[in-house]
Amino acid sequence: MGETVHSDDFRAAMARLAAGVVLLTAHDPEDGPRGEDVGMTATAFMSVSLEPPLVLASVRLGSRMDELLERQPRWAVSVLSESQRHIAGRFAMRGRISDRLLFEDVSYYRGEASGAPILGGALAILECETQQRVVAGDHALLIGRVLTARTPSADGGPLTYFRGRYRYLG
Repeated sequence: MGETVHSDDFRAAMARLAAGVVLLTAHDPEDGPRGEDVGMTATAFMSVSLEPPLVLASVRLGSRMDELLERQPRWAVSVLSESQRHIAGRFAMRGRISDRLLFEDVSYYRGEASGAPILGGALAILECETQQRVVAGDHALLIGRVLTARTPSADGGPLTYFRGRYRYLG
């Protein structure tokens, strides 16, 4: 008892768990005259409950997304298709350019329930409102009530993440 798993060992073990890739987005109405859109790639996303419909997303504490979602309860999730790998990579970069520039040449529309950017061509779209925020280690777990759920695109397979790389099923 009292032994701690080394972070490299934990990271290596978790890299062997395949995960779906989503783009988590929100709109910050307080940033500038027109506000600003914020986005981040996430693989820690899952369904929690059917009744009521709840999902869970994990965001790094102190990140731009975490800071925004502490005061803005509505957000959206675009489930990425295998053809959207470049978008996943763009929104996952550390030390990246401003979010405004990241969205500049990406096809999206604004969600009616969340006001957040929603990607065109996503396999599924969810708009959510945070019901609970739980700090867990260096992340915040956001439990969101699903306000809308759509499956606009049946084309292509999902983008997955396994052993530190984006992968395709099939």
